[in-house]
Amino acid sequence: MARMIFVNLPVTDLPKAMAFYTALGFTNNPQFSDDAGACMVWSEAIYVMILTHAKWKTFTKRPIPDPGSSEVSLALTCEARDEVNRLVEAGAASGGTADVNPPEDHGFMYQRTVADPDGHIWEPFWMDPAAIPPSA
Repeated sequence: MARMIFVNLPVTDLPKAMAFYTALGFTNNPQFSDDAGACMVWSEAIYVMILTHAKWKTFTKRPIPDPGSSEVSLALTCEARDEVNRLVEAGAASGGTADVNPPEDHGFMYQRTVADPDGHIWEPFWMDPAAIPPSA
């Protein structure tokens, strides 16, 4: 079996969160979705499980972080700079917040951030490994 990653995130408003992830290009897998959570698919290997707070609390007794905290930053590769911009703008138009951290342009790498409606940070980025400057 190929290795996969399932990122599990607590959300306050499941339909709003689903709209945000759909706007970024995720698709919903209804086989693993119900009224307490949704499986949002980025690729054959990357899945995001967005779970209501009630469902989340069945997995752990640890507190749900405040939306303004910095629990994790999730980076998504993009094929071009334009795709980075498109994802951030689509996320912001669907309830997210664009450029929570300042955009970074290193020439060979470009990234921006968008927070989902619950404050989870996503970093779409583009990189051209052939253009990375040699180490000094």
